[in-house]
Amino acid sequence: MRNTIIKLEYVWIDGFKPWGLRSKKKAHSVSMEEYEKICNGVIDFIPEWGFDGSSTGQATGKDSDCILRPARVFADVIAKDCESFVVMCEVFNGDGTSHETNNRHALVIADKITKDDNPWFGMEQEYTIMYEGRPLGFPQSGYPAPQGIYYCSVGGDRTFGRKISDDHLDVCIEAGINITGTNSEVMPGQWEYQVGGPGVGALDVSDQLWASRWLLLKIAEKYGMTVTFDPKPMLGDWNGAGCHTNFSTDKMRQEGGMFHIEQACKRLSNRVDDHLKGYGEGIELRLTGDHETCSYKEFKWGIADRTASVRIPRSVGNEGCGYLEDRRPNSNCDPYVVTRLLLETVCASE
Repeated sequence: MRNTIIKLEYVWIDGFKPWGLRSKKKAHSVSMEEYEKICNGVIDFIPEWGFDGSSTGQATGKDSDCILRPARVFADVIAKDCESFVVMCEVFNGDGTSHETNNRHALVIADKITKDDNPWFGMEQEYTIMYEGRPLGFPQSGYPAPQGIYYCSVGGDRTFGRKISDDHLDVCIEAGINITGTNSEVMPGQWEYQVGGPGVGALDVSDQLWASRWLLLKIAEKYGMTVTFDPKPMLGDWNGAGCHTNFSTDKMRQEGGMFHIEQACKRLSNRVDDHLKGYGEGIELRLTGDHETCSYKEFKWGIADRTASVRIPRSVGNEGCGYLEDRRPNSNCDPYVVTRLLLETVCASE
């Protein structure tokens, strides 16, 4: 049986703070049977690969070889051919041990421990489109009109970057990512999309969020722009960018679930520092108590309260069950860390 050549874009998270995404492309020969399985998400026929960790902040020059171990595969719909795939990878040391930057490895363990709770996640990724060093919609000198007209707006005088957001939505759907919506945000050039939802667990939502970030950067690159996940790309009276994380367990979603939601909030209140340390770089720049945030110096929760650390949606309060929204994670958070912390604090503590 004749083999076919496929193109595999290996994607991984580097060792810098804040993180960056890296990728390299392999032309790989597979049988038609192997090709069909890769199309269905099977990674068994995708080989490990190596890279120079000394160029990514993950090794020294004297021992620079790191290993890329495939974890998830998605169709690379940006390439517009059926032979291209995006391979999300974990990073391992040359001796086969998990690299210290490999946060997925720890989540796999936490996910197994808490699987009986059937946790669901949804993550709201905010980002800012950048053009020539400024948020798209900002003049090269000075500032645009104050905030107020940009959120969920329409019109060329107040909506900047819609084509990138729309293209990103399309490619995520085509790639099989559970993307559920998009909207323009409060600051010019700032957008949001949501990944996850009912039935999507910690590993799935985290893998998909990382893949969606890579796709977003590739789309922006095509337009001669880039995207930043900086939580406060413009200092001053401008909203920051977060990654609000919606979370629930079986007990929270059932009748009487409000009790378990409140218990989860109490557990989160006892572990504030651990969560803030794992919720992204520059957390103090965004969580100031202004611009729809609660200060990082305090912790509070409430129904329909967007100034709280954890918001319980109004619909959940009315129905007495559902989910909570942790509003603290930054736009540059590592979802492997955010979801692991929520599992450890809320589920494993029981």
